[in-house]
Amino acid sequence: MPNFTYKREKYNTLLKRLNEKRRFIQVLAGPRQCGKTTLVHQASSALNCPVHYASADDPSPQGTIWIEQQWDISRLHTVKNPRLGSVLVLDEIQKISGWSEIVKRLWDKDTFDKVNLKVLILGSAPLLIQKGLTESLAGRFEMILLTHWPFLEMQKAFGWTIEEYIFFGGYPGSSSLINDFQRWSSYIRDSLIETTISRDILLMTRVDKPALLKQLFHLGCKYSGQVLSYQKMLGQLHDAGNTTTLAHYLEFLTASGVLTGLQKYFKADIRQRASSPKLQVLNTALITSQLNQPFEDIIKERNTWGRLVESAIGAYLVNSCTELSGKVLYWREGNREVDFIIQKGGHITAIEVKSGKERDNLPGLEVFSKQFYPEKKLLVGTGGIPLVDFFSTPLNELL
Repeated sequence: MPNFTYKREKYNTLLKRLNEKRRFIQVLAGPRQCGKTTLVHQASSALNCPVHYASADDPSPQGTIWIEQQWDISRLHTVKNPRLGSVLVLDEIQKISGWSEIVKRLWDKDTFDKVNLKVLILGSAPLLIQKGLTESLAGRFEMILLTHWPFLEMQKAFGWTIEEYIFFGGYPGSSSLINDFQRWSSYIRDSLIETTISRDILLMTRVDKPALLKQLFHLGCKYSGQVLSYQKMLGQLHDAGNTTTLAHYLEFLTASGVLTGLQKYFKADIRQRASSPKLQVLNTALITSQLNQPFEDIIKERNTWGRLVESAIGAYLVNSCTELSGKVLYWREGNREVDFIIQKGGHITAIEVKSGKERDNLPGLEVFSKQFYPEKKLLVGTGGIPLVDFFSTPLNELL
């Protein structure tokens, strides 16, 4: 991992909360390989109290007794340092059935006994960990959400160009492998894609049609940047299902930080939820690792490269809006389309992408503007904001 502080603002927030008086359980959540563990180790080295780190991400099954054992270790550290206290870090805790109930009991006991033990929970899938939080730990936790690495982080850490980022995505653990395409793509497929689907979703959530879930993921990667109705998706898939099941599985993939479906912009939210989704990967490595062509070949293919550029822009917008509490949508009317609509509070920003790929629909920025009066209208790519400038600018500065 790089020798620099990842996401400085997140690091400062985490460090501040762990240094202050014990108040809430801290929860650090995000997709695999987004730097959660690295960030915790960096923050831990800056603390002046003992830190005990333990991970439930183990091939052998862990039970709630494991949580109690780790808790007792940290309590011993706290007894030896009552004024400074100690910090307990529990990684991948959502893989333990009933974890939230035991954490609630132990936390409440320490609160009653005034034990100065601070607790930090890490998890790979926000929705899966959120279920336990909202069911048992309401009012007892604060969330710090991490997303995939943006271009600036990969550039600072590894010296990547914007073209390398668009192709290889934002997985820092794969950075040393990019000069060997076959090895890099195998790592992404085996260590990230397969692990996310098989361990983060299938082992912890009821999925009646696992083959359908996997097919949906691969379909989303193939058609990232395109609008597909659920009926059309069913027509592309080999496993029988229904539209409700597909929508449910897409939610799982979104929660695991790999794939989402953007909704169509309407003034009424209820109509947004009923729209056909625009499929969007959250890291372009998920697309390119499944291609049989390396970086040097893909960058020469105008249409394929243009599709990757648009997917990279969409991923950047979705990941950034997750942290900004915004929403990314698209708009289409007839054969007119706006690639991305950013909705934050009562303000909207329309974004058109010129990436070089052949378009199925005509640009619709002018038509959209006459109907909805967006505060800003941005053109990204050829004739507009250069890609390197767009990816180097925090989204809140563009809105």
